[in-house]
Amino acid sequence: MIERATLGGLEFEYDTETKTIRMAGNPAIFIWVESTLAGLISGLQRSVGTERIRLSLHGGGRDGVDQDWAYICQFPTFEQGFAELTKVAAVFGWGGWELVSLDSKAQVARVRARNHWEADCQKALGVSWGSSYLGGKFAGIFQRHFGVPQCWAEQTAFASKGDEYDEFVIRPSDASLEDRVERLLATDEATKADLAVALERVRKEVEERAETEKELREKLDLIARQEEAIRALSTPIIEVWDGVITLPLMGVIDSQRAAETMTRLLDAIVHKNARHALIDLTGVEVIDTSTADHILRLVRAAELLGAQCVITGIRPAVAQTMVSIGIDLSKLVTLASLRDGLLRCMGGARAGGARPRSVDRGV
Repeated sequence: MIERATLGGLEFEYDTETKTIRMAGNPAIFIWVESTLAGLISGLQRSVGTERIRLSLHGGGRDGVDQDWAYICQFPTFEQGFAELTKVAAVFGWGGWELVSLDSKAQVARVRARNHWEADCQKALGVSWGSSYLGGKFAGIFQRHFGVPQCWAEQTAFASKGDEYDEFVIRPSDASLEDRVERLLATDEATKADLAVALERVRKEVEERAETEKELREKLDLIARQEEAIRALSTPIIEVWDGVITLPLMGVIDSQRAAETMTRLLDAIVHKNARHALIDLTGVEVIDTSTADHILRLVRAAELLGAQCVITGIRPAVAQTMVSIGIDLSKLVTLASLRDGLLRCMGGARAGGARPRSVDRGV
């Protein structure tokens, strides 16, 4: 169902089925000026800044006059066509327009507008940016009338500031809208503000990243200390008698752990002036060629410092593996248990004149 009404000679149609409105056959909408429209314009201004929204609105008005110009051209003279256009504009909510003066030879026009939506929006918001969209529309119309590449509408009166009307002086301009936008982007405060915001965001991101890196370094340092503590616990070196130290090995012995173990054992031999080192394999359940080679290197390194090594606690399965893979044990002193090794070393220490001590120290 189509509902129709006529206002100011223009026909309005409302389609109750599709919920759409047409004015003079064109799709249209009705919108609250002081709330919805004002809110839309205000949101755009906050996003891009006053100067850029002024230029954007001016460009939008300039580029949207094709139908206005086509309507003007239906009449014998420009003045007549513009006068008829003002009647249509008023019905569409663009207020009352008045062509105050027109000098086609000098290419200067003066136009006034009263009670139009753009000024009403700014009054509702309590601001005064100027009626740039309406000014752009006038610039587009007179650009065609003067037959020049571009015109600029300079606003000389502001209804949003309390004047009776908005007034515009329109004349050709050497600077295109695009030139003005380009200059604005290079110098305007909005661009500087955008840059400041971007720099502040970068600064915060750098600070956050630095803080994150600091936390990660602290966690890595903690992990390193924990690993060092775990390594120390996994390869404890204990002085069990004067000149006798013991090194219990447990778990899998890889290249890194073997190197760390050798360093700790050799340091302990020098620090404790040890003549005997018990290497206990009770905690080693599986052995391979690489592990056996690490143990042999450990024994030879200790002997170079003058300490005799005794291997204790070899499990039956480990012993079978060592024999099957052909490890030469002829130069190693091996005993069944740590107790046997300790008794042997204590006997050797006593024979060497060492005095027993009852207090053990860990390294």
